Amino acid sequence: MKEGKELLVQNVGVDVSKDTLDVVLATMNYGREIKIKGSRKFPNTVQGFREFVKWLEAKRTKPCELRVLMEATGIYYEQFAWYLHEREYAVSVVLPTKAKRYLQAIGNKSKNDKIDAKGLSRMGLEQNLSPWRPLSKNIYRLRLLTRQLEDFNNQRTVFLNQLHALSHSAYPVKEVEKNLNKLIRELEKGIANINTAIEKLIKDDEKLANRVDKILKIKGVGIKTIAVLLAETNGFETFENQGQLVSYSGYDIIENQSGKHNGKTKMSKKGNAHIRRAMHLPAFGVVRYNQGTFNNLYNRLIAKGKTKMQAYVAVQRKLLVLIWALWKKDQEYDQNYHLSTQKYSGNDEPKPFFSLGSVGDTKKVGPVSTGPTVDELPCNESPEALFSLM
Repeated sequence: MKEGKELLVQNVGVDVSKDTLDVVLATMNYGREIKIKGSRKFPNTVQGFREFVKWLEAKRTKPCELRVLMEATGIYYEQFAWYLHEREYAVSVVLPTKAKRYLQAIGNKSKNDKIDAKGLSRMGLEQNLSPWRPLSKNIYRLRLLTRQLEDFNNQRTVFLNQLHALSHSAYPVKEVEKNLNKLIRELEKGIANINTAIEKLIKDDEKLANRVDKILKIKGVGIKTIAVLLAETNGFETFENQGQLVSYSGYDIIENQSGKHNGKTKMSKKGNAHIRRAMHLPAFGVVRYNQGTFNNLYNRLIAKGKTKMQAYVAVQRKLLVLIWALWKKDQEYDQNYHLSTQKYSGNDEPKPFFSLGSVGDTKKVGPVSTGPTVDELPCNESPEALFSLM
């Protein structure tokens, strides 16, 4: 009985927001009993990090194992995670959707920062989570560059639209036109400089350059697209499977059905909009250049009566999963990978790369059929089973 009361592990759950860190320290003994040892709020600043470490060292029980768990909330967790990692604390980071599902599973109905932090502390004790492994700091520099590039392009579009409207105005003003042209020129100069900086940053990082070159073998995918994907996903580090990536990017399918009611089934778009925006033009490119199975997928969906945009969204999703797989496996893109002796129909790609039936990215509708579909794949793995819902 004495052994059961001895501490096995301590975990700090951290709910991170833009300005504050809500932390809860929980303990678990060999009898699997969980107790809250303390809670506090700190500013999300370097000074707040120092105060947290001082508070934690006063509360922790040595030599008991100590872990820190936080959500990947935008970019606001990164500075804190780096601070703890550099001081050799065991840090784990989970996607918000994973933390949300855990909190729902344990019966949390209310939600506030302290409740979330308490739930994270318990989650860290009960689950064996992988340690957070930060990649090169160039990944974070890429995010700053790609976000500013996106902002500059958006501003340029706004000014071009204003200039176009001014040209059709009944009473145009030359001073306004002059100012707009000046702003557009400055933005274009800044865009060119950022593009150069992105290419130089990747080229100077041997690890990044080697992997990026392998993905650039996909005709229609450019270096800026890959830079955005790496920057917005932290080098795909936090994704254990393609379903998590699809959900994080907002390409997952949601349905609205109950009894006899059949509502509209659509893409959730509840994810990273930067990724979806970056995948827009490459989807056109891979179809145009007939890369791999993308053109076959596009034509098949068009033949089924889907709109062009629905077909291109399907291509975006499939292309995103391919890039993720190539990056994780450190493999070079090969358009003829796994070709069989039979006629290549566009459905012979490796299932780990392209299966659209992964757990977490779609919800099943109606009875499950195990028979083959028109593209000779089981129903739960076929693109037809997914995009007929759209």
